[in-house]
Amino acid sequence: MTAQARVLVVDDSPTMRGLITAVLSADPEVRVVGQAADAMQARAAIKELDPDVVTLDIEMPNMNGLEFLDKIMRLRPMPVIMVSTLTHKGAEATIAALEIGAFDCVGKPLPGDPHPFGELAEKVKAAARSHRKTMISTNRLATPQAANVNMQSDYRASRRIIAIGASTGGVEALIAVLQKFPKNCPPTVITQHMPHTFTKSFADRLNRLCAPQVEEATDGARLEIGRVYLAPGGERHLQVVNPSSPSCRLADMGPVNGHRPSVDVLFDSVADVAGRNSVGVILTGMGRDGAAGLLKMRKAGARTFGQNEKTCVVYGMPRVAYEMGAVEHQLPLSAIGEEVLKSTAARKEGTE
Repeated sequence: MTAQARVLVVDDSPTMRGLITAVLSADPEVRVVGQAADAMQARAAIKELDPDVVTLDIEMPNMNGLEFLDKIMRLRPMPVIMVSTLTHKGAEATIAALEIGAFDCVGKPLPGDPHPFGELAEKVKAAARSHRKTMISTNRLATPQAANVNMQSDYRASRRIIAIGASTGGVEALIAVLQKFPKNCPPTVITQHMPHTFTKSFADRLNRLCAPQVEEATDGARLEIGRVYLAPGGERHLQVVNPSSPSCRLADMGPVNGHRPSVDVLFDSVADVAGRNSVGVILTGMGRDGAAGLLKMRKAGARTFGQNEKTCVVYGMPRVAYEMGAVEHQLPLSAIGEEVLKSTAARKEGTE
């Protein structure tokens, strides 16, 4: 029998603590071992109970969740799942928490939500199974790495399109990859599993950190050199359409592989529209979303890359893709950005 994931629930609201505890306790593979109303109680409970995972509210009295998370990551690193209000302020704080080293995030439910915290138990179990990686959790990246940008100062993009998929751990991983990209990178489309109110804040954060222009994708936006398009979370799928003039389409479809937006939907469309003139990248994440789509891209002639197990927060999506033959090159996270650029650079004698 699989060992239960032992969880400490930290939230200043008794109602929210009760709801989270009830949701997690409904899963036989999860056990809530304690609750805490603030950082001081949480610190004592962590010492006493030694939980596998902590769920942590961002807005708390005395010491907010970000400050407490920073202390956890420095003094006693462990998987932490942030619980955030679905507001702009909450989204900004959640993105910062994921950069500090939080395992994942969930949004607090809105009134009338029929399935509050629907994915929380699965995320807790994945967090408990994982060994928290330290390769990027202490980066706190603030500016593009000058050496990488300078190294690519003579880069010229070909007509290839880059498509990237990520889930749990993807915030840090995408920052690490995109900070290798020069201002004139190939048009890049990204699907990152993330609640719908968080993706705009994440796109803005990437835009501040990286040399290319990063924006939340809009329906009909034409793919251009030097631009990165992030799928809006939650409501529609991002696709690439129109082979003669590739552009974004936000498609109204049901969830695929349990996700909307889905990495498979994005990769399928890129395989159809760009084929051999594309590059696919699958990064850290739970489950199998993106694996079949990446295989379709590779069969269409695309170059494909996957993040290796050692540098993944969760070696799920990349593992499935690798095992089914979708990944041409499996690489550590630190090498992916540069290798993708090499595969998309224009030849001196032409544009391919």
